[in-house]
Amino acid sequence: MPDQKVLCRNSFLIGKNIYLRPLNERDADSNYPSWLNDKEVCSGNSHHLFPNTKKSTIEYISAVSNSRDCIVLAIITHDGNQHVGNIALQSINFVYRSAEFAILIGERSAWGKGYGEEALSLIIDHGFNTLNLHRIYCGTFENNHGMQKLAVKLQMTAVGRQRQAAFKNGEYLDVLQYDLLKSEFNMKAG
Repeated sequence: MPDQKVLCRNSFLIGKNIYLRPLNERDADSNYPSWLNDKEVCSGNSHHLFPNTKKSTIEYISAVSNSRDCIVLAIITHDGNQHVGNIALQSINFVYRSAEFAILIGERSAWGKGYGEEALSLIIDHGFNTLNLHRIYCGTFENNHGMQKLAVKLQMTAVGRQRQAAFKNGEYLDVLQYDLLKSEFNMKAG
């Protein structure tokens, strides 16, 4: 584990290669706003429909930092303290004890390095063992093979398919649904 003194003072969840911290307005001065304007970065998600600006990024950061139905965190590398993506638990429902997760690795140089899997493990553990959620789920486009592999790697269960539920890049796409229950996660982690 890296020396705690080296980490950002505002780290929230700490992993082996990355840590997660709250977004802040300074993040809008980095590459972050441009991720959502990059067609390839956004090919597997619902972004890249409208242009993203620094101003809209700051507004988003402000909105999510004051929310109690979502947790959106920056994914930061220990090596270089680089903001490489964001991860979220969203649509948190404390009655149903469920939430949806979403992830975006925006820095192409960070692709394929395992940061997404590590970030998801951290936030899923937080959701189940700190927020006392019972179920965490996600949906992904049928052509988002990276997210499908990640869901399988985290031993999530494929629970359904919404036929032609999304329209992206001129075509209708099915949305594949995955979920994980707290008991399954703790059994695998233990």
